[in-house]
Order: sequence, then structure tokens, then C-alpha cells
Amino acid sequence: MDAFFFDKLPSTSQSTPKPRHETTQMNVSCPQLDPDEGLGTDHDSTSERSPSMTMSTDESQEHQISSRIDDIGKKVQDLVGKINDSRTMDQTIMDNFQDKLVEKVGEICGQMTEHMYTVYEENSHAMQATLQELTLVLESCSKLNTELHTASQALAGLNRGLTLHRSTE
Repeated sequence: MDAFFFDKLPSTSQSTPKPRHETTQMNVSCPQLDPDEGLGTDHDSTSERSPSMTMSTDESQEHQISSRIDDIGKKVQDLVGKINDSRTMDQTIMDNFQDKLVEKVGEICGQMTEHMYTVYEENSHAMQATLQELTLVLESCSKLNTELHTASQALAGLNRGLTLHRSTE
């Protein structure tokens, strides 16, 4: 027997038992096995049989137990293989999900950047129009200031002229 097949099991990441290097001996006491009746029939009356029949029955019983253990070991190997396949499939699904998520996030970031630049451009046009309007208003204010200054000087000249004219009278 191969120490219950645990040395031959494929790796299942962290959840499988570590391979055992020592050989384990088991003392199994099982009921009498009769190939015609299946497992589980109990015949405790070994005194009724001859020694050669007991030896043959013991060998048959040992062979059947060994066969059952081998079957269980194979089933364990199959289950571990299925677990590993499932884990591999899970990892593939997660890798695909991550790739799609990274792709989608990149796509959305690109759209947001494009929208941001569109907003910048719209704001720039609006600011440009506002700045042009402000420039016109400031030019108008400057002209009005010049006109007001000219009018103020004219009024000051008239005031001086009137003051001189009153003082001469």
C-alpha cells in the first residue's frame, strides 16, 4: 500500500495535508467479509472453520480491505484533483475579471479625462468672451474717465474765468 496515496496527491495550495514521509502501520479490526454477501457481515465463530479456510478468509479479507483503502485513496486523489481544477478555474475567472475591470477603469478614466478637457475648453471660451467684454468695459471706462477729466478741466477753466471776471467787477 502507498501510505494511503497521500504522497502522490497533487498540491492544493494551503489546505492539503503535507506529504507524510514515515510509513504508518494500521491495525484494523473489521468484521468478517464474505464476498457473496458484501461488506459488514460479522462471523465471529472462527472455531467452526478449518485453519486453511481461516487463512484463506483472512487473506481474502485483507485483500478486500486493501482494495477498499485503495479505492478510497483514488477517490481522495480525484477529489483533490477536482478541488485543484476548481481553484484553477476560480483563479482564471478572477484574472479575467481583474483584466476586464482594469480595462473598464482605464476606459472610464479616458472618458473622464476627455470630458474634463471638454469642460476646460468650454470654460476657456466662456472666460475669453467675459475677458473681451471686460476689456470693452474697461476701454469705455477709460474713455469716459478721459472725457470726464477733460470736462473737469473745462469746468475748472470756466470757474477760474468766472472767478476772474467777478473779481474784476
